[in-house]
Amino acid sequence: MAARVQQPARIERLVTSGTFSLDGGTWDVDNNVWIVGDDHEAIVIDAAHDADAIAVALGGRTLRAVVCTHAHNDHIDAAPALAALTGAPILLHGDDLPLWKQTHPDRAPDGELADGQVLAVAGVELTVLHTPGHAPGAVCLYAPALTALFSGDTLFAGGPGATGRSYSHFPTIVDSIRDRLLTLPGDTVVYTGHGDTTTVAAEAPHLQEWIDRGF
Repeated sequence: MAARVQQPARIERLVTSGTFSLDGGTWDVDNNVWIVGDDHEAIVIDAAHDADAIAVALGGRTLRAVVCTHAHNDHIDAAPALAALTGAPILLHGDDLPLWKQTHPDRAPDGELADGQVLAVAGVELTVLHTPGHAPGAVCLYAPALTALFSGDTLFAGGPGATGRSYSHFPTIVDSIRDRLLTLPGDTVVYTGHGDTTTVAAEAPHLQEWIDRGF
């Protein structure tokens, strides 16, 4: 039997639409679902809104994990259904379990993410960076071989994620971005939870502006 040829890992984006609900409010949102892998296997970062659409995008590849950058409902609402379709485990940082239970009280994640943990898929390693602030258990995933950072809602093009609702804290997200993300190489592409990509170098000048504005 011929050996399987290792193909380079790639990053794919699927945009799904739904709602975000917290503290009694509900808003329409578009979410980025990131698929990292090759033609044979992949991980999904943030299974948002539409498990069937994500499964179609996977196209029969083996799903190694459903990785949650945090547990706001718009990032995890489709995770149990996608896990049921694929058999993949759901991974979440333990500090976000209270948020998770608001959306899925009867279905726990299958494993916990920890700072420094390394996930491997398609020959690529992604390191878990615990970056609290937007949520207590928020994480980013850094893949140096892909020059990529998957930032969830910790860092966007133009500044930090929102911190005006329950479980969030502005000084903490500033520390996370300054100490964990802006120390990465400047050409690292930041693949965000919503909206456009950016780079570490592009976001570095914005941080002091946000500190001064006190958001």
